[in-house]
Amino acid sequence: MKKMSLEEMVKKIDDSKKINPLDLSSDQDLSIALMNLVSLEEHFFFSGAKTKKPGFYDLINVVREMRKELMERIVDKSGEGSEVWCISKHLLAASMRLYEVGTKAIGVGNKKDAYKMFEKAYELYSLFWGLNMKMIDLAGVKKVEPMLYDAVVGLSKGEVKDANKQIAESKSAVHRLGDWVKKAVNCCIE
Repeated sequence: MKKMSLEEMVKKIDDSKKINPLDLSSDQDLSIALMNLVSLEEHFFFSGAKTKKPGFYDLINVVREMRKELMERIVDKSGEGSEVWCISKHLLAASMRLYEVGTKAIGVGNKKDAYKMFEKAYELYSLFWGLNMKMIDLAGVKKVEPMLYDAVVGLSKGEVKDANKQIAESKSAVHRLGDWVKKAVNCCIE
């Protein structure tokens, strides 16, 4: 992943902004709506299974078609096509689920766990925007094996150090994306 400063990220998004400066805020609202549509698809599935009423299953496709139509407004299907599309859907869904886990943790008084869940949810949400604003170079993404069993996989200490550095850099890239989302995707613009 090419390192990009916050200023470069903001310039890139400013250069790609639509004519209406509020469009990015609208896109953020749409991304939250998409999260909820994915949740509705899941809810209709579980409701159908729980109640044995097939009408719930029929509603899945109604909501799914709406989600697909709306996703086309902010997810580019060109280039990596279906991969970015599917990853985007799952990033939004996972972000929403972690947010839900966090709100439930707050409800039982576990703020520390809630804040961890909220941070993870925001990281996934930032990855969604980084991917869809083409701020993540997928050509340079490499699979990094977990380092828990470095002796078993036969890596030298230098290889382990390099891999751990790649992991740390990827985490800092997620934090840079989060900083960019805070600055560029301002939901408070009216």
